[in-house]
Amino acid sequence: MFYLDLFAALDQHKVDYLLIGGLALNIYGVERATMDVDLMIALDQANVLRFIDAAEALGLTPVAPVAIGELADEQKRRSWIQERHMRAFALYSKDAGKPTVDILIASAIDFAAAFSRKLVKQVGTLPVCLASVDDLLELKRQAGRKQDLADIEALQRLRQLGRA
Repeated sequence: MFYLDLFAALDQHKVDYLLIGGLALNIYGVERATMDVDLMIALDQANVLRFIDAAEALGLTPVAPVAIGELADEQKRRSWIQERHMRAFALYSKDAGKPTVDILIASAIDFAAAFSRKLVKQVGTLPVCLASVDDLLELKRQAGRKQDLADIEALQRLRQLGRA
């Protein structure tokens, strides 16, 4: 299963990451369909290079017409954010049916602080680093789309029930 392969590759390559988005909500207990995997990674050079190694091991390639190695170039990321209004770097597999993997490159949340608040859940035998509920709520507020507002309500309900 792709998700387990992804988490195994991230773990094997020692990538500092947080699972955010719909799949994170699923693991917290919110039923929600999602067609991608949203990750926030530490954007320091060494971690990005480890992530690139993991992505290449999975056969992932950028959706945009750029080389995957460009993700490690801070200047390029800045340019994508400023000139293309890009918030995420999307990767896909040429194998049909696998979800895209979106790497958040623009966020008002500091990764190191969010990483210190992470929750590690076991999925099968693999550790999965989840953004905290507070950080998920903030990321959803920043995005502000209709689905994000529904996700905020669902997370708040989980909190009221004492399950998050």
